Amino acid sequence: MTFAAAASRGHGFWLLVALALSGCATRSDTGLASLQAYRLRTIELPVGDGTVVIAHAPQALTLDDAQLQGWVSDAARAIHTYYGRLPVQRLQVVVDSTDGQGPQSGTAFGFSTPVIRMTVGRATQTEDLARDWMMTHEMVHLAFPRVAQAHHWLEEGLATYVEPIARVQAKQLSVEQVWRDLVHGLPHGLPQPGDRGLDHTPTWGRTYWGGALFCLLADIEIRRQTANRYGLQDALRGVVEAGGNIGVLWSIEHALEVADRAVGVDALSRLYADMRATPVHVDLTDLWRQLGVSVHDDDVVFDEDAPLAAVRKAITAAPAAAPPAPWMPWKAEGRDGGRF
Repeated sequence: MTFAAAASRGHGFWLLVALALSGCATRSDTGLASLQAYRLRTIELPVGDGTVVIAHAPQALTLDDAQLQGWVSDAARAIHTYYGRLPVQRLQVVVDSTDGQGPQSGTAFGFSTPVIRMTVGRATQTEDLARDWMMTHEMVHLAFPRVAQAHHWLEEGLATYVEPIARVQAKQLSVEQVWRDLVHGLPHGLPQPGDRGLDHTPTWGRTYWGGALFCLLADIEIRRQTANRYGLQDALRGVVEAGGNIGVLWSIEHALEVADRAVGVDALSRLYADMRATPVHVDLTDLWRQLGVSVHDDDVVFDEDAPLAAVRKAITAAPAAAPPAPWMPWKAEGRDGGRF
């Protein structure tokens, strides 16, 4: 969940905490005073060239510092693997407690120093954190600019699609689990009667799984047009390199143009034009056949002779050294694509 969604749901107290943490993050003296006011203990975690500061109330959880650090570190490592860097220079992770077991919810706030607020059950054990996907999901939000509320499906779709792939590339999840979840989840993202396209149908299914379906289709189309040389991962890395992260507000057109420029084809912009206001139906049965994915009683079988088997394997493969960025003659370098 992003800041705008949290604000609309009335998370008033934690918005104030997040603001306090974000506003003081660059001043250690003021920052310490603010954290003490909320009785939070901090753990500082270096990630590449960036820093993650974990803040929590030790009296509220049975988890110790090492367990929390391991949990956040695993998620940050997955994000660093997928994007090649931490998308922001400094991140505050606030861990709150609630009833229950395991991580319960998360929200990413796009302040000058971004903040992720995670709610964790008081009965949480180490194995619950090891199975968690929410922390990585929220960190994916760091790596894309904020867009207008009508395009919230893209923010959540990216987080839904990228999170398991990043964890596979960091050796935290199996490839089979990624495709099993997509086979089970993507039908929720298909348009239903009355659908008016992704920009105009803000249901749960279309926001999360419809957005994820857009990402999968874009990934396949980029790879088709570039002979599997580039994929959505390269496009998203290009956005981060261009300064596109949760701390800035861009138009969706500019964000997709920057992503397209990174891979040398306009697959994302064209797909958005097709799906933004039209309920595009996707034959998932045929898509799985082409990718060579079948699921029987939760057992995943891959067909290595399928037409898009090489694309399927490339989507989850650990990134190699990045090839030279393509030049896009159809886009003027340095053009501002219409920011808010």
